[in-house]
Amino acid sequence: MMMLVDCSGCRTALQLPPGAKSILCAICHTVTPIADPRSIPTPSQSSYGSIPSPANRPPSPIHAGPTGGQLSLHGRKRAVVVGISYRYSRHELKGCINDANCMKYLLINRFHFPESSIITLTEEQTDPFKIPTKHNIRMALYWLVQGCQPGDSLVFHYSGHGSQQRNYNGDEADGYDETICPLDFETQGMIVDDELNASIVRPLPHGVRLHAIIDACHSGTVLDLPFLCRMKRTGQYVWEDHRPRSGIWKGTSGGEVISFSGCDDDQTSADTSALSKVTSTGAMTFCFIQAIERGHGSTYGSMLNSMRSTIQSTDDSLGGGPLSSLLSMLVTGGSLGGGGLRQEPQLTSCEMFDVYMKPFFL
Repeated sequence: MMMLVDCSGCRTALQLPPGAKSILCAICHTVTPIADPRSIPTPSQSSYGSIPSPANRPPSPIHAGPTGGQLSLHGRKRAVVVGISYRYSRHELKGCINDANCMKYLLINRFHFPESSIITLTEEQTDPFKIPTKHNIRMALYWLVQGCQPGDSLVFHYSGHGSQQRNYNGDEADGYDETICPLDFETQGMIVDDELNASIVRPLPHGVRLHAIIDACHSGTVLDLPFLCRMKRTGQYVWEDHRPRSGIWKGTSGGEVISFSGCDDDQTSADTSALSKVTSTGAMTFCFIQAIERGHGSTYGSMLNSMRSTIQSTDDSLGGGPLSSLLSMLVTGGSLGGGGLRQEPQLTSCEMFDVYMKPFFL
């Protein structure tokens, strides 16, 4: 049974490694000693319902990013935003930090996420715990879902390299696991879809909603969600069943998870530097934000259609609005022109639904 212990500094519920004498909280950096293993609270003793309401919680020492705002640990809306450029390496990408900045702007100004409830991991951060290493990404994702309660809206945005590796447990139809690549993936390894599913999908209780926006190669099923919406260019769609043949459940504990990804598992994603000579953004993040700016974000079906048509288009230009103004500084002429991109954004979910009837909101 998984054992949890509350951080003595910020009260975040931490997963305790077997036999550990103490545990370091990667959020507030407090070391919590474990005096008597028999007294460690179990999940039932440290349940979500026992966490104090926001009004009764002590101030948090955590800082969410370079602005230094205090972080509300269990606010109604919170997000983890990751952008990795792999600067000075042979894997360098041009648009990923811009993606993170644009997504943070979107969450704050369009969907009213408190800035203090967004953890941003990029190489530009001065806090070493906010550099997008494998350990820091893991801890940020644990923070995202720990203590979530009915009504919470969570977002995970990732822009960086994605890859695949051989699957050995038989739960992938194509024989490959999908992965994301932390900054230190060459020494510490990639984060595999099975781990992403176990850390931010399966723990979600009833009433909690998580959206993932994954702008990476091979990202179609990177959260290992059970169902994929296979949409034709005409707008017609069918749900594909991606549940493992082993029978292992890859859904939630009653919550809702929906993921937009940059491309199918066998495709690669581009950034707009392929089409522009100036500072770029990821093509998928660009199209996701543009769909909202153009008023196409009423349903999940309209979002997905808009994103796909923009990527396929040769002469789309930005609409009006503050986000478009921000993006227009990053993409010459606001156009994805140049013949379109060979990638198709995908939608996966923990359950099937009518994509043209279900309202989209974060």
